[in-house]
Amino acid sequence: MTDQTMAGRTVLVTGASDGIGAEAARVLAGKGATVLVTGRSADKLRPVAEAVGTEPLVADFARLDDVRRLASEVGERVEKLDVLMNNAGGTISPKKRTADGHEPNFQVNHLAPFLLTNLLRPQLAAAGSSLVVNTSSVGNLIGKIVLDDLDYEHRRAIEFPAYGTGKLMNIVFTRGIAQRWTDDGIVSVAVHPGPVGSSFGRDSWLVGLLYRSPLKRFATISVPEGAAPLVALAERGPDPAVNGRYWSQHKADGREHRQASDQAIIDGLWERSAALVGLA
Repeated sequence: MTDQTMAGRTVLVTGASDGIGAEAARVLAGKGATVLVTGRSADKLRPVAEAVGTEPLVADFARLDDVRRLASEVGERVEKLDVLMNNAGGTISPKKRTADGHEPNFQVNHLAPFLLTNLLRPQLAAAGSSLVVNTSSVGNLIGKIVLDDLDYEHRRAIEFPAYGTGKLMNIVFTRGIAQRWTDDGIVSVAVHPGPVGSSFGRDSWLVGLLYRSPLKRFATISVPEGAAPLVALAERGPDPAVNGRYWSQHKADGREHRQASDQAIIDGLWERSAALVGLA
C-alpha cells in the first residue's frame, strides 16, 4: 500500500505530458494528492490525466493567451492550490519567435511560468501555506540576464546560453517569490533534477541527437530518478527552510550563477517580466 503523504493536498504539474512531469504527477497522485496536469500535447497528456484521475488541461507556453486560459481553468476547478510545480520548459531553437513575439527560451522557460504563477497567486494564498517548485538546471551557470535586452533584440540568441539564461531566471524568480509573498504563506524553491533521459530538448536538433544516441545511457539518469527530487520537495511542502533556495537533486544550495543572488537582477527581472505580460 502506497503511503498517503499527500492526502488532502492539491497539486498542479506543468510539463506533465511526459518525462519527469508525468512521473511526478503519477507518484504524487499515488501518495493521495489531487493532481491537475497540463502540457501542450493533448495526445500525450490524456493518458497521464487518466492515470491521475483528472481531465487534461492543454496549454502551449509559447502562447501567453494559453497560459491565461489555463490559469482561469485551474481557478474554476480548485479553490486552493497547495503545490504549483512549474516544470514545463526545455531547450528550443531561437530562430523563430513565439506567437507573442518573444525569444522562445525566454518565454517558455521563464515568462510563461512567471505569468501562470502570478495568476494563480489567489489559489496559492487560499491554501494558507503553499509551495511553488520551479524546475531549474545546472545550465543556469552558462546563462546571463541582460535586463535591458531580455528578448535578444540587440544581441544574437544562441540556443544553449539562452536556455541557461531561462534556467537562471527560474532561480531568480524563486528568490523574488520568497521576498514578496511570505505574507501569503507562499514558499518557493528551485531545483535541478539532474540530467534526465526524457524528451528534454525535443525541439533542439543537437540535444535530440545526443538523447537518441547510445551516449544517452552514460550521460543521463532515469525519469523516476529525475522526478524524485520534485516529489520529495512537494512532500516536504512549504517549509520555510527551503524558501528561496536552489536545490541540486536532493541537496540544498546547488551551484548557481552569481546573478542569482544579485538584488538588482531579482527586482529588475520581476518588474520587467510583469510589464511584458501585462501584470499591474
